[in-house]
Amino acid sequence: MNDHRIIKIQKHPEWKNAAAQWFHEKWKIPLEAYQESMEECLDNAAYGEQKGNAVPQWYLVLEGDKIIAGLGVIENDFHDRKDLAPNVCGVYVEEDCRCQGIAGEMLSFVCRDMKEKGIDTLYLVTDHTSFYERYQWEFLCMVQGEGEEEMTRMYVHQER
Repeated sequence: MNDHRIIKIQKHPEWKNAAAQWFHEKWKIPLEAYQESMEECLDNAAYGEQKGNAVPQWYLVLEGDKIIAGLGVIENDFHDRKDLAPNVCGVYVEEDCRCQGIAGEMLSFVCRDMKEKGIDTLYLVTDHTSFYERYQWEFLCMVQGEGEEEMTRMYVHQER
């Protein structure tokens, strides 16, 4: 396993632009949406870590100075269940780094970090049917994605 580290954009603002570009390339969501969300994340840091401003958050996994994985925590990941918040979003591990436990490590890190911020329940929408169960996420229900015909799976994780 290669040496890698997980960083919080909130603690490493120098990564904001590279992270926004990286997520944009992976998910084809407008670059400006990532930039705005990461800017809000950085702005929230100025107000401390209380629950009211813990979201959004953004995380990267770095190998040296290369981004190999990342994810965010946002209020709603483009679905109709606004009551199921906040949502883990943008989970991605570079193909050549998969099957090394990086996604699980990243998810565990984020769940612990959000619990420290006062949020112990996180939600996640995905088309994967067995991946997240490995990391103590439980299928909750089907939700309607914005502009999508098919329903998608909603998972929940509670940090104990």
